[in-house]
Amino acid sequence: MDKIDQRILTLLQKDATLTIAQIAEQAGISSTPAWRRIRKMEEDGVIDRRVTILNPEKLNLGLTGFVLIRTSDHSDQWLKDFAAAVSQVPEVVEAYRTTGDVDYILKIVAPDVAGYDQIYKRLIAAARMNDVSASFSMERLKDTTELPLTYAAG
Repeated sequence: MDKIDQRILTLLQKDATLTIAQIAEQAGISSTPAWRRIRKMEEDGVIDRRVTILNPEKLNLGLTGFVLIRTSDHSDQWLKDFAAAVSQVPEVVEAYRTTGDVDYILKIVAPDVAGYDQIYKRLIAAARMNDVSASFSMERLKDTTELPLTYAAG
């Protein structure tokens, strides 16, 4: 990955609706090489997908929560069942298996605490857990989907 690829990725991370011509111009190359580079990065999996980012508050999803889960069952079957259950809850927007005292962290969105309670009930019905706790965001200090490109091979 060279500086031009990094520039293209920077542009796409900021605005995936840019045309090939706009990307090419801003990256300092012509349209055909820009298109080829983007296609190659898609084929290589560098560009995973292109999405539209929605405003959660405008969709009545003003509560962001971080659910901390501990379990005593660390079997493959438990993990498969839990992952399948989590994938069926659309309000869970991110899910991680972690190191340390907490086994799993989920990021959820909900309209309010009552909405979170409904999510909580679906989660505890889906898999046996030792401890479930949640913290709720009071203020979003940073919210980005842009990854730093300074570590990209080049």
